[in-house]
Amino acid sequence: MNGPEIQIEFAAALRLFVPAERRQGRTAVLTDGSSTLGHAVESLGVPLTEVGPLLVDGHEVPVSHIPAAGESVEVRAVRRPQRVPGAPLRFLLDVHLGTLARRLRLLGVDAAYESEDLGDPALATLSAAERRVMLSRDRGLLRRREIWAGAYVYSDRPDDQLRDVLERFAPALAPWTRCTACNGPLAPADKESVRGRLEHGTQRGYDVFAQCAACGRVYWRGAHHARLAAIVEDAVREFGDGAAA
Repeated sequence: MNGPEIQIEFAAALRLFVPAERRQGRTAVLTDGSSTLGHAVESLGVPLTEVGPLLVDGHEVPVSHIPAAGESVEVRAVRRPQRVPGAPLRFLLDVHLGTLARRLRLLGVDAAYESEDLGDPALATLSAAERRVMLSRDRGLLRRREIWAGAYVYSDRPDDQLRDVLERFAPALAPWTRCTACNGPLAPADKESVRGRLEHGTQRGYDVFAQCAACGRVYWRGAHHARLAAIVEDAVREFGDGAAA
């Protein structure tokens, strides 16, 4: 870029995306005189999915603003909770976020996920086609113009990832209503109807079951229930009203 020089300062939450030398205070940036402010921000490494208000000399401007020489730009982080207009709140997760997908489904949140790597173009197209918020730690994927909406997942720890998504988007929670394997809806099932899918020990020890209407998987309160229940209770206590628990 070899045009007007502007000054940009990034919110603390966004500084992990930019080169180390640009993380403290205002930094000078040369623009080309024709590209948008959004392009300038992205060129410094920050996905627009993470950008909230853009202030130029104290006044909010759109990402389409063309920077002029001497402007002072403040790049704030996206506002939380973030509202996604125009469609039911649904998510699409990339291949690296399988644990997060299962935990969202455990809480009744619509979370599509493919265990095979579909590639960035296919994921972006699917996000647009199904109007799902793309969740990823891949900055390149989040910069693709095709995605309907997106969000960077800031942690590599599933506990923190779940808290991040719930705090950012505030989805309605309906625990135990989705299949953690395929995202389909769960419904109560009587023991006789699922007997053929149960091992003998399970048939003797349990009487309450649910079954996925999509893939047929059967659920009961087995050995892992206490650990899953703790995840649900913590999430509902912090992010839900408890009505769906």
